[in-house]
Amino acid sequence: MSDTTGPATAPAAPPRADCVADLAGGLTFDLPAVGTAGPVLVLRRRGGSGGPADETRLPLTPAGEGHVRAVLPASVPLAEGRWDAYVGERAVEPGIRDLRTLVDRVPDEPDGVRVRLPYPTADGRLAVRSWVRRPHAEAGDIVLGEGVCTVEGTLYGARPGAGAVAEARLGGEVRRFPAEGGEAGAFAFTVPYEVLAEPPVTAERLWELWLRPGGDAEPVRVSRLLDDVWDRKNVFVYPVHRGEGYGAAPCYTTDNDLCVRLTP
Repeated sequence: MSDTTGPATAPAAPPRADCVADLAGGLTFDLPAVGTAGPVLVLRRRGGSGGPADETRLPLTPAGEGHVRAVLPASVPLAEGRWDAYVGERAVEPGIRDLRTLVDRVPDEPDGVRVRLPYPTADGRLAVRSWVRRPHAEAGDIVLGEGVCTVEGTLYGARPGAGAVAEARLGGEVRRFPAEGGEAGAFAFTVPYEVLAEPPVTAERLWELWLRPGGDAEPVRVSRLLDDVWDRKNVFVYPVHRGEGYGAAPCYTTDNDLCVRLTP
């Protein structure tokens, strides 16, 4: 009796995409045509409801030399969040990511910023982090002093004016500090740690930093988005100031929002 069992077929390698970001905020994805099943590259927003607004379908077109290409123009809306990339039902792996145009980018949008940043997930897949902030307070230099930190930055989509203040928020608690405005949307404010340490610190506190451009203006979250770093939390680490009964330091969240962390 002959053995008709053939050699096991190795599973096809996952599709891999190289990404290029352009100055306008668009993204281009290049994939090998061989083994790329499906006519579109699909971006699905993580944690979404699964409706049409949580999926963006980008046609794959021939790009020469055995490759296909999908383009996400800056003009196509992409809601804030994390978008995983698929071809068919197969997750896409990250290839080369050319993000040079995102470094020190100066947006020209009149009402704020839109940022699309491709990145590798912890389990090796390709995703796009999208931010939509209108207006947006971009954190720049953070200067550490004795018991204080001074945040400098640029406000896009609004201008700091009379009555501008910075706000530190923890749940329903708010602490306010004077903010200065300058040319081209420049702002600066200083946060004294001891004000955030009252009453005595018995557990970790993560105070969110916001900028209110004027007395009647809505507050704007202070973040750092205009470069190629998709998760600043463990990259930008600042020295801890030791106060009486607490430690304090500025920090970023995984969404690149700026905070001040207090610990007992």
